[in-house]
Amino acid sequence: MSAPFTDAVSIGEAVRTGATTAEQVTKEFLSRAQTANASLNAFHEIFESEAMEAARAVDAKVKAGKNPGPLAGVPMAVKDNLATKVGRTTCSSKMLEHYRSPFTATCVERLQAEGAVVIGKTNMDEFAMGSSTEHCAWGSVKNPWDTTRVPGGSSGGSAVAAAAGLCGFSLGSDTGGSIRQPASLCGCVGFKPTYGRVSRYGLVAFGSSLDQVGPLTRSVRDAALTYHVMAGIDDRDSTTADLAVEDPMKDLETPIAGLRVGVPKQYLSDANDAEVNSCVNDALQRLKKLGATLVEVDLPLTDIGISTYYVIAPAEASGNLARFDGIRYGHRAALKTGESLDTLYSRSRAEGFGPEVQRRIMLGTYVLSSGYYDAYYGRALRVRRLIKAEFDNAFAKCDVIAGPASPSPAFKFGGMSDPLKMYLCDVYTVNTNIAGLPAISLPIGFATEGARSLPIGLHLQAPAFADAKLLRAARMVEKLFPDLAREAPTLIS
Repeated sequence: MSAPFTDAVSIGEAVRTGATTAEQVTKEFLSRAQTANASLNAFHEIFESEAMEAARAVDAKVKAGKNPGPLAGVPMAVKDNLATKVGRTTCSSKMLEHYRSPFTATCVERLQAEGAVVIGKTNMDEFAMGSSTEHCAWGSVKNPWDTTRVPGGSSGGSAVAAAAGLCGFSLGSDTGGSIRQPASLCGCVGFKPTYGRVSRYGLVAFGSSLDQVGPLTRSVRDAALTYHVMAGIDDRDSTTADLAVEDPMKDLETPIAGLRVGVPKQYLSDANDAEVNSCVNDALQRLKKLGATLVEVDLPLTDIGISTYYVIAPAEASGNLARFDGIRYGHRAALKTGESLDTLYSRSRAEGFGPEVQRRIMLGTYVLSSGYYDAYYGRALRVRRLIKAEFDNAFAKCDVIAGPASPSPAFKFGGMSDPLKMYLCDVYTVNTNIAGLPAISLPIGFATEGARSLPIGLHLQAPAFADAKLLRAARMVEKLFPDLAREAPTLIS
């Protein structure tokens, strides 16, 4: 794609003004995606004919003098746990290998209504359970900066598609960091809105009180636009907030005077990769020179968040995934003569679910069981309230909280074979979901291993429903790193 048309906002403007056509844009991105997918495995399905048909419909609107929307002709990739009428919705699991949804998720519908063109479904950790996109029934997704390394997860395919320029933007879901952590590892922008800001209708549930849909983009501006299109109440999702949505594009380019940036001492731990801490400190000092005030805040429950999350999330998953028994939904094992239904259920779920999903279902069932509910789940809910209160106290002193999105850059495949070590990859992101806050990761530099550059992201958090202010603060940071704004990876194997 030529330089003026590399981001979603620019593509939409170019199509609306006639500088290019949606058909031309879609054809080029489809070619990119099909070529790169052989080495990256970002896409599970690519919808060539359907995407071209949608692009021509956008061009017809432009020709007729109708407004095609701000995302006119922008190619969009969709994480494979978001329902679409086109193609399958598999959650990268053999359990749903052949499932075709009769409806499309609200967030996807709203983006399509404003001109976006769906070009494919992206691979992910099975049922969004993972931090590396290694737990995918259709094979691991490769980091575009170094294909021997993971892209992060669970929205790994969406992050790769956005970072490598295989789409104008992509959609992911974030239950404990699944948008922000892969955005950090792949060098793109990943935005998780406030819980309840974006409809979850059509999102296959993992942890219903934690899940949130958000965009992965190549700029904060794109994140702001796509979020604004998706946000707002949805009668089909009772958890969406009946609150007016502030337009984040309105003052996006205006720096926040006197921005107060909270810096928790727990976030710059010696346990982090040294280059991660160095990049975060560099970003903070640049903000300080710009006029921001750095404020030390205390979040002592940071480390407790992981254990709290891995009680609440699996507990909710055990209930949400109970429906996939091979009878009502999902993979059904071959029935053997004289076999009971209970045995059939068991074999169907054992064949359909991968090891990580099975592990979390069993953990969730255990913490909800008689005799353990109060000791684990009940206690986790009490800690959840304490974590929310901790953030409230911190935000009384600052506007945003800054730190690393991930304690390390992208690691090699198999480098986190211990599940507990893998879970710790989300140490700085899970509490955001526990408290229902908005957060964003954006590129601020690179770690270097030999000749290989590995992206590092800055994680910003804000109070609930301060999404527009958070995006504005993120744009301030982005302007401090102009060389990173459009830098795309060179594929390394």
